[in-house]
Amino acid sequence: MTAASQESRVTLDIATEADLPRFSKDLQEAFAITVVEEFGSIEKGAVPSGDDVNDSFKEPNAVVLRILEDGRWVGGAVVSINAETQINSLDFFFIRADEIGRGLGRKAWTAIERYYPDTKVWITHTPYFEKRNIHFYVNVCGFSIVEYFNTYHPDLSHPPGPDLPGGGGMFRFEKRV
Repeated sequence: MTAASQESRVTLDIATEADLPRFSKDLQEAFAITVVEEFGSIEKGAVPSGDDVNDSFKEPNAVVLRILEDGRWVGGAVVSINAETQINSLDFFFIRADEIGRGLGRKAWTAIERYYPDTKVWITHTPYFEKRNIHFYVNVCGFSIVEYFNTYHPDLSHPPGPDLPGGGGMFRFEKRV
């Protein structure tokens, strides 16, 4: 068997209503890794909160995607697709905590870009302390940091929730396709 034939296949499918509780749990577990590494614990409950995750599912134009490796559920994404402008956002993106470090994020992002080939611009955000995410978006996926929201430059359209540790500093990324 050649190395190419041993390569796993990453695909996407649309999550069902029945998938959403597990999706939320897996997302929160994946996000908790860095919060615990940086701050020692999660003092105010899950990050992001269950309400934030559930609200993202209900946003206009939101699509909840399961990330599958050879048919096995390994992660997920919530994207918001604007068919008119083709300026789309990646609202949540995760690989399950027990699957991190195997290159699945890169494959999953490639699958998302292929799933939405008409996209002109992708937008996403990540907290300032998420060094792994910042590296991933900039060095792996080709995003650029275009704005840094903080106390001196707040994001008035998306104020930080009380559950975000570290003062709420967030980077905004764009990828022009």
